[in-house]
Amino acid sequence: MGSLHGESIISQINKRELRSNSFDVGGFKWYILIYPQGCDVCDHLSLFLCVANLDKLLPGWSHFAQFTITLINRDPKKSKYSDTLHRFWKKEHDWGWKKFMELSKLNDGFVVEDVLTIKVQVQVIREKADRPFRCLDSQYRRELILVYLSNVEQICRRFIDERRSKLSRLIDDKLRWSSFSAFWLAMDPSVRRRMAREKTDTILKVLVKHFFIEKEVASTLVIDSLYRGLKALEYQSKNKKGIPKLTETDARSTPMVFIDQDMFVLADDVILLLERAALDTLPHQPSPTKDDKSSQNHTKDGSSREEFKNYSIERDDRWLIELGWKTLELFALAHIFSQIEVAYQEAVALKLQEELIREEEAAGLAEIELKLKKSFRP
Repeated sequence: MGSLHGESIISQINKRELRSNSFDVGGFKWYILIYPQGCDVCDHLSLFLCVANLDKLLPGWSHFAQFTITLINRDPKKSKYSDTLHRFWKKEHDWGWKKFMELSKLNDGFVVEDVLTIKVQVQVIREKADRPFRCLDSQYRRELILVYLSNVEQICRRFIDERRSKLSRLIDDKLRWSSFSAFWLAMDPSVRRRMAREKTDTILKVLVKHFFIEKEVASTLVIDSLYRGLKALEYQSKNKKGIPKLTETDARSTPMVFIDQDMFVLADDVILLLERAALDTLPHQPSPTKDDKSSQNHTKDGSSREEFKNYSIERDDRWLIELGWKTLELFALAHIFSQIEVAYQEAVALKLQEELIREEEAAGLAEIELKLKKSFRP
């Protein structure tokens, strides 16, 4: 994995096609292909990220990468960027935007003294991940957080709300919930302890499969969030007295799961945890205080503005960890419960089968008795 924070300069914007110098990222060579007058389109600037040295790559090669291309404006707030995820391979070795920007807008602060500045960031994503992993370097993650943190929150919140809704329906079904509770409490304690845990590799593999979607640009940030949530949970499991403080308001609530060597283990009885999870909503990110906003709006001291910026970055970073942690905990709980639920359903099916057999046996005995009575009649 790696990223490029370099710039390609175009001083001859009227040429049909231009290529940047090649650069190395993630162990591969890349370059930017620029069509100043548009590629198959009119009145637009076209930009593409391309894999270099195609003739030197092994048969069957592919690179999966997230990248951002930015046109730098004299006013940084007006800079134009686009980002995407793409799997590069032999037949799709270049990817980008035919209509990156209308040519008429280039003179609005983008072309300065006949120079157009293009910045590219590339992050190569490793393949076949079977557990959350750090897929973004710190600088690229910070920039993506500014754009996609709300997307990550929506994805995590949607998952948590769906699981909460499912658990609420189960608990509200008094007959079924009572039946499940009786099944669980009647189980041998040693069996309960065994069923209240699962291999971390098993759960994490399913977790990545659920959340890592190749075509979703926020997926890398989601996986990064889950990775850091996993690390926080591992830290908490090893240092149970030292729970890291992740929000400004208070320390984190009692965990629902912890990690014991290579196992996810429920931190309490499954019935209590399910009832808690059904009520446990995902809080919203703490908003800046009045003092924070005042510092942001009124300070003229450059160092103070930089301090506030760093504070905001740290706050968003902590929230990203919290999102990953909460999502991971509920995912592990739901996975372990699904295994218990299968055992419960099998027990219910077996009980129904036994009752059916008893009814059939009783009916058979009744029929035999009736025949015997008839045979003894005079």
